[in-house]
Amino acid sequence: MSETPETVAEQAAEVAAAVTADSGTSLQTIVDAINGVVWSPALIYTCLAAGLFFSIMTRFVQLRLFKEMIRLLFSGGASDRGVSSFQALAVSLSGRVGTGNIAGVAAAIGFGGPGAVFWMWVVAFLGASTAYVESTLAQIYKEEHEGQYRGGPAFYIEKATGQKWYGILFAVATILACGVLLPTVQSNAIGNAVDLAFGSGDMIDTALGTISSAKIITGAVVVMILGFIIFGGLKRIAKFAEFVVPFMALSYIIVACVVLVLNIDQVPAVISMILGDAFSPMAGVGAAIGWGVKRGVYSNEAGQGTGPHAAAAAEVQHPAQQGLVQAFSVYIDTLFVCSATAFMILISGAYNVHGEGGFLVQNLAATVDANSPAFTQHAIESVFPGVGEPFVAVALFFFAFTTILAYYYIAETNVSYVLRTIKIPGAFFILKVIMMFAVFYGSVKAATLAWGLGDIGVGLMAWLNIVGIIIIFFIAKPAIKALRDYEAQRKAGVEEYDFDPKALEIKNADLWEKKQSES
Repeated sequence: MSETPETVAEQAAEVAAAVTADSGTSLQTIVDAINGVVWSPALIYTCLAAGLFFSIMTRFVQLRLFKEMIRLLFSGGASDRGVSSFQALAVSLSGRVGTGNIAGVAAAIGFGGPGAVFWMWVVAFLGASTAYVESTLAQIYKEEHEGQYRGGPAFYIEKATGQKWYGILFAVATILACGVLLPTVQSNAIGNAVDLAFGSGDMIDTALGTISSAKIITGAVVVMILGFIIFGGLKRIAKFAEFVVPFMALSYIIVACVVLVLNIDQVPAVISMILGDAFSPMAGVGAAIGWGVKRGVYSNEAGQGTGPHAAAAAEVQHPAQQGLVQAFSVYIDTLFVCSATAFMILISGAYNVHGEGGFLVQNLAATVDANSPAFTQHAIESVFPGVGEPFVAVALFFFAFTTILAYYYIAETNVSYVLRTIKIPGAFFILKVIMMFAVFYGSVKAATLAWGLGDIGVGLMAWLNIVGIIIIFFIAKPAIKALRDYEAQRKAGVEEYDFDPKALEIKNADLWEKKQSES
């Protein structure tokens, strides 16, 4: 391919400049209307119900096999065709640990009150079982494509249900979500955080409106780096994520722990506030549950259908192993990172709570956007003056950037799936250009618009994936059969696990059938 990442970045910037300045208001109205349909109470309670259902069906695998999850995390290795379990977890976490953990938690508190944090915990605990199911399905029905493992909901929906049209529908929705809508949220958070921490206040009149010079520069830099990495494929993305995600997540959690230790006397009161507000919330029951579930799903992605793509790429002895590793990633994301953010915000009092008639709680200026990382930056700044804002900006850059990379990989996987049926010349190049434009556009636009676009992407994927895995359960129960088989071998004390789909009456697991015949 003759195009360089720099050329693609220039093209993305030119497309961005062609967008009219007054499009934001009308687009925001359209986005809000669509979200009202996609994120209706039906989806919120479907996410909770699916998590509870699969928790019961797996006999609460997220509790029973917790120690096994940790053991599997560091076992096994990579191959020419697949990445290691830890690399797959890192790629998955790069999609999970991002803006949702910093700005998303702030939005949940800002619009749902402190009680929304409790519902984020609930959706994480129940969602761990959903993550097991969807990631195990991805392993069972994965394929080998150009020397690398590929898979995800589109693949397992087609193979397990026989409904190819549903698989294509999910793939198209995922390309739209991960290639266009969700990257805007991540780049927007980067732009806002950098502007707050390092911005000079200089504004520039552009075709997109009057924009901070810091946001424009940040958007251009992110697009350039993105172009360089996404031309390197999954292996480069996996290696980058394997190094960056654990380091940044650990650094962020250490800072959060320091904040908690320095304010240890306030922790019991904060826990009491979260639990008390969960059932008699200041923002209303619907607001607390709705925002808690919405931001919980956005953060940990359990049931959304993004995690299975990384899970399918892993080299493991048994499909259930990667399902367990991916279930553990939900704990890391929500119970560790999201909780750290929530506690910092609530302990410092660096938050507002919005109500229909105005602010229910106002500790910060009315101009502080609850959809931005500002709550978190103010919280750390209150303990580490002069350090909090830049630290969050840097952490958010790495969190959000690795999430954008994960989104590209997911979108690329689904483009590959669609191309098996519909031939589109230059499809991958088109995806790169569109995604780079989305990243630049998100970095300079309003946070409310960016989050609205992201919520549409999450909602569409969640609807299609959750319905799909429930249908698959009632057709064949492949993920449950795999779990029982794995536990039986574990009880027997085998040294090397084996997976025979035919013996378990699981059809169309072609790659595993081939491995079984060769062994």
